[in-house]
Amino acid sequence: MKRDLIKANEALVKGAIMAGCTQYYGYPITPASEIAEAASVYMPVCGGTFIQAESEVAAINMVYGASGAGARAMTASSGPGISLKQEGVSYLSGAELPAVIVDIMRAGPGLGNIWPEQGDYNQVVHGGGHGNYKVIVLAPNRAQEMCDLTMLAFDLADKYRMVVYILADAYVGQMMEPVEFPKVNKKAPHRPWALYADKASQPNVITSIVFSAEALEEHNLKLQARYAQIEKDEVRFQEIQCEDAELILMGYGFVSRLLQSTIEVLRKQGKKVGMLRPISLFPFPNQRIQELAAQGKHFLCVELSNGQMRDDVYLATFKKDIVHFYGRMGGMVPSVAEIVDVALGYLK
Repeated sequence: MKRDLIKANEALVKGAIMAGCTQYYGYPITPASEIAEAASVYMPVCGGTFIQAESEVAAINMVYGASGAGARAMTASSGPGISLKQEGVSYLSGAELPAVIVDIMRAGPGLGNIWPEQGDYNQVVHGGGHGNYKVIVLAPNRAQEMCDLTMLAFDLADKYRMVVYILADAYVGQMMEPVEFPKVNKKAPHRPWALYADKASQPNVITSIVFSAEALEEHNLKLQARYAQIEKDEVRFQEIQCEDAELILMGYGFVSRLLQSTIEVLRKQGKKVGMLRPISLFPFPNQRIQELAAQGKHFLCVELSNGQMRDDVYLATFKKDIVHFYGRMGGMVPSVAEIVDVALGYLK
């Protein structure tokens, strides 16, 4: 494995190429612009295609076309750009087309600012487009995971024929860290349903429109069964010192790294705290949360938002009295000392 000191946004692009991605279509936006920049350099060198589209709407529809033609394709943006892509995401989902979309979150609403936030959680995890679709959402917390989870994202996208998001906040995307790159060079698998411009694939039809109400309901039920299987088989999380913990700290992305330091401080004070970090935001680790709740543990959700993940923890436990919340917004990020003081308020 080759070890490089590299910005996480760039590590993501290298991971995508090693995963067999040959098509990148996007439009630059801070704090995700390094992804487009790196793709413009590396994709052509590796025999792939980079296109800076005229808009985010154009970019997501280019991804639709490339995926339908059998290629592994991706795009990346930040909150305002992701909002513009949502119709295309719904179309991709309706047509069962695999694709990877990266959202490096900035503060909002509106144009907001370029500082880190996690206010895109609901938009991405619970769907910003129309219809009954879902997407797999993976949340890296470091440069290494930006590479590794992107490679996984392409495999999951093809396995389930659906959109997979990489959801990271600006701190993660802009962070420079050592990354070990595996010596792999995957290729997109053959897709029997794709249109390869050959005689064999000529009968294939890719569309998201279904005129019959009965047929559309059947199509939706098939998708829901697939999502249920994903909730069973693809849950990913990191757990630290939860066995004896009275209070479980919950956070994803960069926040989870603050929480690890918080645990170290509180454990030295004799406080029983642990951490549960969702790596997959859909599927969410509901079962593990329920198990910990049944043991009488309380939860403190720390987010760079107004509590969007906290609502999913509520739904998992059905006990609002054991789920607590601390959040910052607008690009403000809490210090470890700040989180320690908040956590102490919920400990004996």
